[in-house]
Amino acid sequence: MRIAFTQLGIGVIAALYSSVAVAETDGGMSSGDVIWIVTASALVFFMQAGFALLESGLSRVKNAVNVLMKNYMDVCIGSLIFWAIGYGLMFGHNITGFVGTSMFFVDSSSTSTLTLLLFQTMFAATAATIASGAMAERVRYHAYLIGALFIVGFIYPVFGSWVWGGAHGGNGWLSDLGFVDFAGSTVVHSVGAWCALAGIIVAGPRIGRFDPSTDKPREIPGHNLTLVALGGFILWLGWFGFNGGSTLAASADVGMIAFNTHISAAAGAAGALIWAKVYRQPILLTATVNGSLGGLVAITAGCASMSPMFAVVTGLIAGSVVIIGQRLLLSLKLDDVVGAIPVHGFAGAWGTLAAGLFYQGDLFNVSRVVVQLVGIGAAFLWTFTFALLLYWLIDRVFGLKASSADQRRGLDVTEHNELGYPEFTESPLQRPVQLSP
Repeated sequence: MRIAFTQLGIGVIAALYSSVAVAETDGGMSSGDVIWIVTASALVFFMQAGFALLESGLSRVKNAVNVLMKNYMDVCIGSLIFWAIGYGLMFGHNITGFVGTSMFFVDSSSTSTLTLLLFQTMFAATAATIASGAMAERVRYHAYLIGALFIVGFIYPVFGSWVWGGAHGGNGWLSDLGFVDFAGSTVVHSVGAWCALAGIIVAGPRIGRFDPSTDKPREIPGHNLTLVALGGFILWLGWFGFNGGSTLAASADVGMIAFNTHISAAAGAAGALIWAKVYRQPILLTATVNGSLGGLVAITAGCASMSPMFAVVTGLIAGSVVIIGQRLLLSLKLDDVVGAIPVHGFAGAWGTLAAGLFYQGDLFNVSRVVVQLVGIGAAFLWTFTFALLLYWLIDRVFGLKASSADQRRGLDVTEHNELGYPEFTESPLQRPVQLSP
């Protein structure tokens, strides 16, 4: 009798799930698909907390609030500008292959449209946040926010329309060529990184980052490596939604995508460890975390079209690319506080190339690899060129870099009049407590 009731209960639950999974929404998505995409959106949203912890931990105490505020407002203003303009440019009717021309200020009753908008809004915020970490500790807050508005509202969605555009009609020109970037190694991560590269070129390095007499880099350690590790774990967790949600359906493919995502991240950390030994350097927590993030970025393009064996290869190489990329930036006297450009730019480009090389069932197809290289090059030319002009104009009109005095005092005080760690920071904000008699 107990077995019979158990079987009956399982049957009822299965029937209920089946009815949810097949119920169609007004725009063609099933209810099950909507639930999965909204869940994935929440995971990607949680990645903002991971970025905030990672970037804040790698910055000094006197700039902790400033870094957190940039990450917080990336989501807030980014969501508004992407809803108003970015979504239309990226996913609106794309008759030219270059930009969408509809779906601005979205006010749709279509559940499918709003679900896609929610998910893609989180991606747009991610692209903007990548620049914040690289440019940390020396950029004025309002100037940074102006740059973030243009990244979310124009730079990112225009390139995104070339690859993913046409959800409401038409298609992007890179998509027509067969460019493979499933969840955004290039569309999201490299675009954010090339914006960051332009930003640190215009802003220049932090005070004291390079020895003026020898040009050798000086270490400026972050204030809290516990936050760095926690941020890395949170980003890793969020990436299951980032990649898995890009199916835009609650399909069986999610299992392989999630596993490839995980195994590439693990391989990325291993790759960073190996190269630390090659360079005879200490095995640093920061390098290990960034190596795993490089693996996550790299697999994002090919997670749905690559076997697990090649996902491991992609992650191992990505971890190495991150370490080598960090050394390259320092040799060029480019100051990237958190390693965003090697992690998101260099590893993103490698992962996009790997998606063409290791395409399951069609390995090492030269024509596919050429298309991937075209897409990687187009992303760099479009993004870096426009971002360099953008930050140059911001610097001329508003002033991008904080003054030397403000950098020395810390941007928490000069930009926000707050302290992240008042107990441990000497500041003019602190006043002696007046005790009543």
